[in-house]
Amino acid sequence: MNIKEKLEILSDAAKYDASCSSSGSSRGSSGGLGSASSSGICHSWTADGRCVSLLKILLTNYCIYDCSYCCNRRTNKVRRAAFTVDEIVDLTISFYRRNYIEGLFLSSGIIKDEDTTQGLIMRVVKKLRLEHGFRGYIHTKAIPGASRELIRETGRYSDRLSVNIELPSEKSLKLLAPEKNRENILKPIKYIGEEYEHYQLERSKKKRVPEFAPAGHTSQLIVGASPESDRQILNLAENLYNRMSLKRVYYSAYMPVNNSENLPALSTKPPLLREHRLYQADWLMRLYGFEAREILDERDPFLKEEYDPKVGWTLNNLDLFPVEITRASYELLLRVPGIGIKGAKRIVHYRRDTVLNFESLKKMGIVLKRAKYFITINGRYMDSYILDKDILIGRLSDKRSSQLQLF
Repeated sequence: MNIKEKLEILSDAAKYDASCSSSGSSRGSSGGLGSASSSGICHSWTADGRCVSLLKILLTNYCIYDCSYCCNRRTNKVRRAAFTVDEIVDLTISFYRRNYIEGLFLSSGIIKDEDTTQGLIMRVVKKLRLEHGFRGYIHTKAIPGASRELIRETGRYSDRLSVNIELPSEKSLKLLAPEKNRENILKPIKYIGEEYEHYQLERSKKKRVPEFAPAGHTSQLIVGASPESDRQILNLAENLYNRMSLKRVYYSAYMPVNNSENLPALSTKPPLLREHRLYQADWLMRLYGFEAREILDERDPFLKEEYDPKVGWTLNNLDLFPVEITRASYELLLRVPGIGIKGAKRIVHYRRDTVLNFESLKKMGIVLKRAKYFITINGRYMDSYILDKDILIGRLSDKRSSQLQLF
């Protein structure tokens, strides 16, 4: 099998892994090839609107596991291929020199055993860094069950590591991937978090320490393949952020690719809107100071399709509104629909020596068609007073939700 055929097979097999993103890395480029800048790598949009790219492939789609939800499962009759270490290195350098890519995202099926697979991944990144002086972005997988030494060595030459949890509970893992062990999945996540925190601490002391995944580590959860609620998923994500220093959780709407009595039917549409709402809720936890228990509780464990989670929290806490713009805390301003991080910072800054009005809020980027129901300026509303839940649901429902569901 030639390189072109391998590339077609192993790039297509990698498309279901969503856990790649902009790097946030600051790996130096002096004296080497390429650069991993903070603006990011992957097929992703940066804050300034640029699209950045990477070579996203599997080392191999051969796999010893037979996970029900995976297109590369052992019993599936699909075309199989495997790259050698040198083939991946040559492809990465060749594509970079042609300006096709800015980095590499390398995952893999499990070939022979976990240590063998992790060892091959480690050899790829080590060869790129040491023999070719490659300083572009590299995101690799840490294989659950692989030795700490191999994961540590891989992290020394990677900008980011990821370990996919895949399913939100041990019960679902036993049902859909019985050959996998939840403890084996969580161990490397915890270990990588500890190594990353140690690296950041030593760097803050201006000590010269070997780099270790400077852009942190991520994970991925499949949404819709198993019956867990959004509340369970968000609680898990919150624990990963708080206890294991995870940088980001990615949510992947389940794509039906296999027949199984334990999976949704092949005709089932991917729950794209649910995935979208989970990303919004995750954003609230990571950047807006929300806790999972504030977003969902036992009585209402699923996010609403009709409106985003921030609106949902607001509707359940109308007693805290309206918010007075001239004196509300930054933290409370962040909880107002239509006010984002930049907007809240601008309000706090400009109100010190500027008389604010609704026109000035609009110029600051505040989305008044949403915020106007929940704010006052010097005690005055923009429009008539409305704090009725049923009316607000009608006015704040996301008209795009039906489009997302049909996509």
